[in-house]
Amino acid sequence: MSLAITYSRANLGIEAPLVTVETHLSNGLPSLSIVGLPETAVKESKDRVRSAIINSQFEFPTRRITINLAPADLPKEGGRFDLAIALSILVASGQIPKQVIADYEFLGELALTGQLRPIHGALPAALQCAKQRRSLVVPAENAAEAALPEQCQTIAANHLLEISTHLRGQQTLDYYQAEPFTSEAPSNVDLMDVKGQYQAKRVLEIAAAGGHNLLFVGPPGTGKSMLASRLPTLLPELPEKEAMEVAAIQSISNQHFDPLSWRRPPFRAPHHTASAVALVGGGSNPKPGEISLAHRGVLFMDELPEFDRRVLEVLREPLESGEIVISRASQQVCFPAKFQLVAAMNPCHCGYKGSSTGNCRCTPDQLNRYSRRISGPLLDRIDMQVEVAINTQELLNQSSAAGESSVTIKKRVIAARNIQQQRQHKLNKELAAPEVENYCVLRKEDKELISHAIERLNLSARAYHRILKVARTIADLDKSEGIQSPHLMEALGYRKFDQVMGRNAG
Repeated sequence: MSLAITYSRANLGIEAPLVTVETHLSNGLPSLSIVGLPETAVKESKDRVRSAIINSQFEFPTRRITINLAPADLPKEGGRFDLAIALSILVASGQIPKQVIADYEFLGELALTGQLRPIHGALPAALQCAKQRRSLVVPAENAAEAALPEQCQTIAANHLLEISTHLRGQQTLDYYQAEPFTSEAPSNVDLMDVKGQYQAKRVLEIAAAGGHNLLFVGPPGTGKSMLASRLPTLLPELPEKEAMEVAAIQSISNQHFDPLSWRRPPFRAPHHTASAVALVGGGSNPKPGEISLAHRGVLFMDELPEFDRRVLEVLREPLESGEIVISRASQQVCFPAKFQLVAAMNPCHCGYKGSSTGNCRCTPDQLNRYSRRISGPLLDRIDMQVEVAINTQELLNQSSAAGESSVTIKKRVIAARNIQQQRQHKLNKELAAPEVENYCVLRKEDKELISHAIERLNLSARAYHRILKVARTIADLDKSEGIQSPHLMEALGYRKFDQVMGRNAG
C-alpha cells in the first residue's frame, strides 16, 4: 500500500481554507475515485489528471486509486486541485520523492498536455500559505498576484514536468519576484477639465477627504457623470493592508487583476439595469458583487432613480456595516463592502425641472412619484446632496483660467486624511456615534443652529451625525482644531435634496 499527502487551497469567499489531498494506492481493479464533497469540475479532474500524467511521460498507476479531499464537509469546486492531485499520485507511486512535498502548496488546473492553466483566487491562497511558511506553486499567469505578499515564497511554472523536475532536484525553479508598484500612472481625466462647477468641485474635495457619500442632482448634460468619474483622481493610494483586501476580492472575481496598479482605489459604475445579486453578490457558490468590488473605493450609480427600488434598498445595510453577508443552505460568506457611494440623478422624469436650457413637461404628480423612487432611509445615508447646474458664461468663455488640477487638490485631501488618522485612526465617515460626540464637539451657539436645522428640515439622528462628520472634514481641510460656525453652515448647505426635488423633508 502507498499513501501520499499534498496540500492545496479551496476558495470560500475571500478566505482560502487548507485542503489536504490524500492519495491511496491499493490492489484491485484499476480505478480512480475522488471523495470529499467534490463538485462536477473536481470530479472531472480525474480524466484531466490521467491524460496530463501520461502525456508528461510519467507512468499512470494501474491500481485502485482513492483520493480524499479533506476536510470532507468543505465544498470543493473548479480545477484548482488538479496539480495537487496529479503530484500526490506521482508521489504515491514513487515517481517523486515523498520527503520534499510537505514544504509546498499547489494550485493550478491541468490541460491534457500537462500545461498549467490559471485559476481564480491565487492571492487569498498566497496570504494563507505564507502564514503556514510553505512555498506556493502556481501557474505562471497567477504568479504576479500570488507574489504580492512579501512573505510568500511563490514558484511559477508552466508545465507539470517543470514542477516534477524541481521536486526531484534535477532543475530548480527560482522564486518569483513581484514587479514594483507604479504609484503615479498617467491619467486621461483631470478635474481641471471641468469648467466652472466650483461648488461641485468643492464637494468632491470634501467627499474625497472624509470618504463621504455624495449625490449630484441636475439636468442632463450638466457634468454629473464627468465630475463623478474624476473623484478617483483625488483619492490617495491605499495602504498595503487595505490594498491587499481589495486585491483579494478582485482575485476571486472574474475581473481582470492588474498587479501593477493594485494599490489604487477601485471605481465601479454598474448600469441601472443591474440586479440585486449583481450589486451585492451571490450565486450557488457566492461571488462578490459590485459593492464588494468597490471596497475601499468608489461605487458610482448614474441615473439613480432608474435602478429598481429593491436593488437600491439592498444598499442600506452595507452602507452602515461595511460588509455584506450572503447566506446559502450549505455555507455563509461575508464579503467586505466599505465603499464610497457617489450617485447622480435628474431633478425630474424629463430632466429639465428648474433648468434654463429646457422646459419641464412633468405634472406635479409625476414630480412627486419620481422623487419618491428613492426612499428616505437611503437618502439619510447620503452625506451630501448637491445641485449641479450649467453656467453658460463659464462654459463659453474659452479664455477663462483653468481651475485647480486633481494633483493640487489631492495634496489637500491627503493632508486632511493624515489629520484624521493621527486624531482617530480612521476616516471621518467611519466614526461611530460615541466617537462623533468626542471628535465633533460644537460650541453653544452652533448647537442652537443645528437644533433649529433639525426642526426645520426634520432631520433624523443619523442625518445629524452625518452633518457633524462632514463639518469635521471641512474643518480638517481648513486645518482647524475644532468645528467653527462656517464649517457647520457649509455642511448644512449640502443637505439640499428635498429643496431641489421640491418635496417635504422627512
